[in-house]
Amino acid sequence: MNARPTDGTVKSDETLFEILGALRERDGGRVTTVAEEVGVSKSTVHRHFATLRKHGFVVKDGSTYELSLKFLDVGGYVREQNPLYKRIKPTVRTIAEETGEFVSFLVEQEGRGVYLYSERGSEGVQNDVRIGRHVLLHQSAAGKAILASLDPDRVPRIVAEHGLPPRTPETVTDEAELYEELETVRDRGYAYARGDHTKGLWGVGVPVHNPDGDVAGGLIVAGPTHRMRGDWFEDELPEYLKGVVKEFELNMSYS
Repeated sequence: MNARPTDGTVKSDETLFEILGALRERDGGRVTTVAEEVGVSKSTVHRHFATLRKHGFVVKDGSTYELSLKFLDVGGYVREQNPLYKRIKPTVRTIAEETGEFVSFLVEQEGRGVYLYSERGSEGVQNDVRIGRHVLLHQSAAGKAILASLDPDRVPRIVAEHGLPPRTPETVTDEAELYEELETVRDRGYAYARGDHTKGLWGVGVPVHNPDGDVAGGLIVAGPTHRMRGDWFEDELPEYLKGVVKEFELNMSYS
């Protein structure tokens, strides 16, 4: 019988996910290396690898084990199940084409943000945004736009669970300061990120609501500081995004 940790999870499952995490961080690994990193015996790692390989989630190249493309199949299935994925794609593409910047759509799941879709415009800066990547909501303009649109009672619970760790020196880490910023975001309808997530990258985020009025996600346009400045950053881009989202929400309501 599997040991049961005090938090109600299954110890063997915890070990399995730690092994998968080690493979991901290392871009693959050998039994001995992974066992040392996770802190379990080589035989335990070997059994987990054998099970994962049997079900197609791990492949073996010589003595090195790697995550397989089956995770891509699972991730693609999960993304397709989100009702907004197919709807938001044309809008994200249009924004990327018209602004030339990097545009992403973020959704909230269990208090964290998950990138569902992104497009890189003609001048878009390469960054570490990846489909399926998780981010803490307070570290992103889109995330702060989502937080400002959630039931106010949920925000303290999210902060209590995930904390306010800094991603960069510009990330807001004070709870009172965050709540004050979210109040401003509610009033004006958009959020700023001035290097909160990536140093040198500024962005504007706006919430996207579904027909019943609940927040469905957040859009962000991000670019380097030398382009994200002046009236374009402070006024024109936010108003442009609000207009695009308003049109998207209207189309969604009547389709």
